[in-house]
Amino acid sequence: MKKDYYEVLGLQKGASEQEIKSAFRKLAKKYHPDLNKESGSEEKFKEISEAYSVLSDPEKKAQYDRFGHDAPNFGGGASGFGGFGGFSSVDIDLDDILGDLFGMNFGRRKKSKGNQAVDGEDVLVRMKLTFEEAIEGCKKSIKLDLEEDCDECNGNGGFDKVECSNCHGTGFIVQQSTSLFGSFQSRTTCPYCQGSGSTMKKTCSKCHGTGREKKNKEIIIKVPKGVDTGSRLRLSGKGPAGRNGGYPGDVYIEFNVENHPLFERDGNDIYLEVPLTITEAALGCEKEIPTVYDNVILTIKEGVQSGDKLKLKGKGIKSEHDGTGDMYVILNIITPTKLSRKQKELLNELNETSLDNSSEFKTFNKYL
Repeated sequence: MKKDYYEVLGLQKGASEQEIKSAFRKLAKKYHPDLNKESGSEEKFKEISEAYSVLSDPEKKAQYDRFGHDAPNFGGGASGFGGFGGFSSVDIDLDDILGDLFGMNFGRRKKSKGNQAVDGEDVLVRMKLTFEEAIEGCKKSIKLDLEEDCDECNGNGGFDKVECSNCHGTGFIVQQSTSLFGSFQSRTTCPYCQGSGSTMKKTCSKCHGTGREKKNKEIIIKVPKGVDTGSRLRLSGKGPAGRNGGYPGDVYIEFNVENHPLFERDGNDIYLEVPLTITEAALGCEKEIPTVYDNVILTIKEGVQSGDKLKLKGKGIKSEHDGTGDMYVILNIITPTKLSRKQKELLNELNETSLDNSSEFKTFNKYL
């Protein structure tokens, strides 16, 4: 009993044209005889090609959806659909299959062939920034060697265009092979004209027939305020030129921001550890501290402890795209390691005064 065509392609009945095409291309990549040399792949490819030949044809699909393999007016069953009894060939563009599999261009463009427009490649550039440059924004310049159309031949690779004698102007070569399961056709780009369907009588001496030349270009970049490590900036149309009227590629700038000796960054929030003396912590004080933009006076209440955190709202990073963050001050009480005789006398006097009235001391002393 023949398998259901939808089941062969891994689909549910009533699948759309796009779903059928997508499923077939996925399976074709896996089982095409030119791509898969394992035993049984050729038979599997024959099976999915047969299913696709029916479901991709609106008229055949409509009758198959209604009658299945017993649909009338198709020569009595599966053979009328192009089954093993009458299936002749399916024209599969192998270059197209391979292009979809390997020809990814940052997920934005699809490469074309022949005289069709081909968009330029995208370029990724990694740029280092100081902490201050990332916070405040800045202007930077980069120099890139980008492919452009040759000035001499206007990107044609030569002069006096004629029809390619190898593919007779089609831009591709069709190869047919026959096996026990039928005949197959695979279509590949013509190696002589690279799919254009034409060649040049005279090769351009400047670009040596490629139609392209590398040019050094300087690009001025405006770095937005508040970028962070891993942030990307897209410069649309600043990449290599396209072919046959295709759009230029894009340049992507990926930033790597240096660390700061004082500030730690978490998104748009800033963390700063502020050292305090014992007396500043015990008595409280007014202390000048830096922020990422200016200095401010911070009021320290008496009796603060190491690790206490104070929030300064809106004193974080002002990003052009993500708003403004906050600043968090972490207090760190520093115990002195070198004391004068006078200082030691004062501390000894202080030590004679009972200071163990805090809840922490009371809990601790309870178990002594």
